[in-house]
Amino acid sequence: MSTRTPARRSVLLGVTAGVTALALSACGATAKKQEASAGTGAAGGSQASNLQIMVPNSPGGGYDTTARTAAKVMETAKITSAIQVFNLPGAGGTVGLQRTVNEKGNGKLAMQMGLGVVGAAYTQKSQATLSDTTPIAKLIEEAGALVVPKDSPYPDITALVAAWKKDPKKVNVGGGSSPGGPDHLLPMQLAKAVGIDPKAVSYIGFDGGGELLPALIGNKIAFGASGFGEFLDQVKAGQVKVLAVTSEKRIEALPDVPTLKESGIDLVFTNWRGIVAPPGISDADKATWIDALTKMHASQGWKDEMTKRGWTDAFVTGDQFTSFLKEQDASVAEILKTLGLAS
Repeated sequence: MSTRTPARRSVLLGVTAGVTALALSACGATAKKQEASAGTGAAGGSQASNLQIMVPNSPGGGYDTTARTAAKVMETAKITSAIQVFNLPGAGGTVGLQRTVNEKGNGKLAMQMGLGVVGAAYTQKSQATLSDTTPIAKLIEEAGALVVPKDSPYPDITALVAAWKKDPKKVNVGGGSSPGGPDHLLPMQLAKAVGIDPKAVSYIGFDGGGELLPALIGNKIAFGASGFGEFLDQVKAGQVKVLAVTSEKRIEALPDVPTLKESGIDLVFTNWRGIVAPPGISDADKATWIDALTKMHASQGWKDEMTKRGWTDAFVTGDQFTSFLKEQDASVAEILKTLGLAS
């Protein structure tokens, strides 16, 4: 991942070395129970079984796509038996976060999450926090995209920004996350980069990309801000147009789309997604999840999916992911305080 340099304004919420790992709680499982659990993962060499992945927003969004892709790859590669993926949307992902924390000791459950849940925990004033969970693995990073309907009056990002600067309140931007999530942070930082007061931005939040896309296609919003992978099928179908991506360089999946930097806007922004489990799971259950995801990461099926979807490999597990989450929490809190959305 790129790092922030003093020479340009850039939002890239990434790994920071030297952050103390969060303390992970452990339940008092017996040695016999731990041995039995371990038998389903790396220690036993057999398939992990009876696993569930909760998606804390609606079907069709980035979390949903990532979770279902991971489950399919693990099943196809016979790393696990069938994995149940289910959606529990609400409050920017914090309904799912609370459920995860409430499932203390349940080593069969994990939650798909990412930057959006980090921010939502603040803006939704969630009693449950990510520090209450057991970090398992960070999977991918994904650049953002600025997207308009096919019949949009804005042919390029320059025209869109010009109209936006003229009257920010009339140019509504939608995102697949609540305030504090990546789809909210992106237009706020974009506004700042082009000279618009972020507090003047008219942002409409949707619960995941599955709800954002119909609003975009139906011209309910002027433009959308989200992970570019959520729009690929609609781009190919000619339903929407990507005006710019937020990566450092152009994206292979969208080779004709310029970056913000190429368009004269000095901003880089990258989202990420990972997996956490409930607090208090056994060491054996934690190892089972990490082992299964590590094998998935090494599989050709996962590599093919990353290429297909334009995802960037960002795989880290265990303590490294714990440290990353703590750094992300501090970074997001600082941004939200600036916007008056966190105390």
